[in-house]
Amino acid sequence: MPGMEPLQSSRKPAPAPAAGPSSPTALRLVLGAQLRRMRSEAGITPDDAAARIRCSTAKISRMETGHSPCKERDAVDLLALYGVTDPDRATEFVELVRVAGQRGWWRSYADVLPDWFEPLVGLEEAAASIRTYEGHYIPGLLQTADYAYAVVRSGHAIEPEETTRRRVELRLKRQELLHRRDAPKLWVLLDEAVLMRPTGGARVMREQLAHLLQMTELPNVIVQVAPFEVTAHTSPGNGITYLRFAMSGLPDVAYIEHLTNATSVNKPESTDEYRWILDSLSAQSPSPVESRHLLGQALRRYT
Repeated sequence: MPGMEPLQSSRKPAPAPAAGPSSPTALRLVLGAQLRRMRSEAGITPDDAAARIRCSTAKISRMETGHSPCKERDAVDLLALYGVTDPDRATEFVELVRVAGQRGWWRSYADVLPDWFEPLVGLEEAAASIRTYEGHYIPGLLQTADYAYAVVRSGHAIEPEETTRRRVELRLKRQELLHRRDAPKLWVLLDEAVLMRPTGGARVMREQLAHLLQMTELPNVIVQVAPFEVTAHTSPGNGITYLRFAMSGLPDVAYIEHLTNATSVNKPESTDEYRWILDSLSAQSPSPVESRHLLGQALRRYT
């Protein structure tokens, strides 16, 4: 896959992407990187930038890493401080800041959306490709409603039924991106153990595997089954989601799942390692066509 294009000069903020979804989460990352570069090239310290917009240095850091939105008024003041004098470019940058500050659809599920998981949902909306390894369950983007319910209840057994319903609803809502006209390419690596684990019982697994086979018929969905003899030597132990974007200035992002949270990395020296793991697993696993046969065999075990 082609590498990401470099950011434009700090004195001329990059224009809006010509195509592709403008996820507020993704835009914040792009704008934050541009703010950091403009500040650095202007020779301005984080303390000076913070003083200019009357905030803490920690807030400048959160804005530059995309973890906090930048207010339009603050963007105007920072552009002036950084020497951006072109009015058209400044206006365009501030407009992007406005869009980045909007609420994504997922914010309506804030009551069941953990803070550590929200960035991943937002970045999925802007991704050109999503690669994922899962060693415990079918990935959320390919789960049926009943399978998702069983997975959610396994981790939240005593929560109210309405909360579980909301979690499942959010998971199904995320899946809509796979059917967009500009849908991302989804490449899934499933540990063979996932197929052997009867999550939700035989009926739920039967319907889930049938759905998984149906989804592999989509041109943008690839599924490979990683056999035990492969994952015994190469498995990372935790789930990995690796996102790549068509949006200029947005680096690859790798999410590594843990029991109750996730870690995200976007520095090349870190993402390269996770991409290598996924490449290695893929190269050692049966092809997508062969994996469909393995999925069919697993389905017959539950019928």
